[in-house]
Amino acid sequence: MSEALPDRLSIDPDSDYYDPMVDRRDIGVRFNGEEKTNVEEYCVSEGWIKVAAGKTLNRRGKPLTIKLNGAVEPYFKTAG
Repeated sequence: MSEALPDRLSIDPDSDYYDPMVDRRDIGVRFNGEEKTNVEEYCVSEGWIKVAAGKTLNRRGKPLTIKLNGAVEPYFKTAG
């Protein structure tokens, strides 16, 4: 696997942007220079992240998310 992360990635297995090979690695996301630990999905080129809105669930039982716009910088926390 290459060391480059995809432009868009999701932790939801039902998403088109879910990648199980990348999901096995420890990935961090800096949003506007601040480390975020609750990111559900991100898109670098469009400059947004989706984060869980508390413990609220949608009607399918998935976390309800809100979209935040800003500078997105994903990275691998560990080498591997």
